[in-house]
Amino acid sequence: MRILHYNWVDPADPAGRGGGVRIYAQSLMDEQRRMGGHDCTALSAGMAYDLTARAKPRWQPCGRGRFEFVNTRPVAPSHAEFAAGAQISNTATEALFRDFLDKTGPYDVIHFHGLEGVPARVLALRNDLPNTRFVLSLHNYYPFCPQVNLWWQERAHCEDFRQGARCATCLPIVPNPLAVRRVYAVEATLARFGAPAGSWPYERLLRPSLSAGWRALKAMRARKPAAPVPPVSHSSASDYAARRAEMVRLLNTYCDEVLAVSDRVRDIARGFGVTKTRTCYIGTRHAEAWARTAPRPLGTDPLRMVYLGYMRADKGFFFLLDALDVLPDQTLSRLHLTVAARKGPAQVMARLRALGQRLAGLTWHDGYAASSLGQIVAEADIGIVPPLWEDNLPQVALELHARHIPLMTSDRGGAQELPGARDLVFQAGNTQDFARVLARVLAGQVDMAGYWENARVPTGIADHAQELEQLYKGIQ
Repeated sequence: MRILHYNWVDPADPAGRGGGVRIYAQSLMDEQRRMGGHDCTALSAGMAYDLTARAKPRWQPCGRGRFEFVNTRPVAPSHAEFAAGAQISNTATEALFRDFLDKTGPYDVIHFHGLEGVPARVLALRNDLPNTRFVLSLHNYYPFCPQVNLWWQERAHCEDFRQGARCATCLPIVPNPLAVRRVYAVEATLARFGAPAGSWPYERLLRPSLSAGWRALKAMRARKPAAPVPPVSHSSASDYAARRAEMVRLLNTYCDEVLAVSDRVRDIARGFGVTKTRTCYIGTRHAEAWARTAPRPLGTDPLRMVYLGYMRADKGFFFLLDALDVLPDQTLSRLHLTVAARKGPAQVMARLRALGQRLAGLTWHDGYAASSLGQIVAEADIGIVPPLWEDNLPQVALELHARHIPLMTSDRGGAQELPGARDLVFQAGNTQDFARVLARVLAGQVDMAGYWENARVPTGIADHAQELEQLYKGIQ
């Protein structure tokens, strides 16, 4: 079976962009190749550009079994060209996609791990490819939300886009697509001269300058009040509403399967009108830890809580600090917190250190790798996954759950589906409900036997690849 996997970021991206989806896609392709009988090709788009502004679109190999589009629209990721018309249609990129398929195909399956970086109307190529199945995995909410995570102004969950009016003020800072393309072009030029991502010039010159500029823009924007939501009658509102409607139409018309990575994602997609959505939990290589670990009692004092991921508002990290800050000292003195997340701004780190003075203990790791995860969580009693957005299925939740570390989660996103009971689920953003659940944990009032008895057994990447193979073959 010949399978083309599309994602906006290359699976071997040297800068490590694309988060858990990139890692998952790479693991899936590796496993499908190992299974035998599968020829997997990777395609990426929206990140490769020439310095010459008028350079023509083209595709090129970027490694064994990997290709990329160059000089195409839309720019990826989504916020780099927020809700641009090219996210729906761009004649040149659609023609390039067709040419790529003609020259490298035919493929039995095209598996889209999102649509960022290509016009959504490439899905209409399904009409001309009767023997090719089109499968789309919903790792985020890009078809419905150009910010991809239903997260308004980087501060609040977006439950109602008000017929598109709310989208008009969604981004606190709107990137310049041309500037983003130039940054990508400089990056490609450095790579050609022997200074790719990970090299000294890239890590010491380009990345710090970009990060400093972005932080300065955010700091300036933070001093300004949030822009008011315009009325529904505002001219741009109908454009955003039309974008969502057209995305849903394209998914319903041309995708053979739309795969939601959790039941919560499935329900959200159906609520937006996607009729053929089914749940297909992703596989993870961390699943192997399930067989060699076992549940442990929660009776330790202090309780060792671990947070993995990013110091970001949407991930719930700042909420976690808020929720712990308001707890009485006698409660905090019974809690040890481990944070494995890249270093945040100075004020965030200062706040974390101040909180540490009231805790029984605080351990901070400046990010983590798969190789170090086991050591970081070796003594963890409980994991905290507190997203404020509808986080599709956080990799960090799978990593902890697979090691039989119980999860205290918010009621948004897919992490809440891993436990076998809802005793440890709290209302997202509600510090009082967080305190209520934590108090029950510290008092030993949670039925952990019931929690684990009905818990979802994590899916290994091999089993997941087998499941996808049956799904591919079952499409008529």
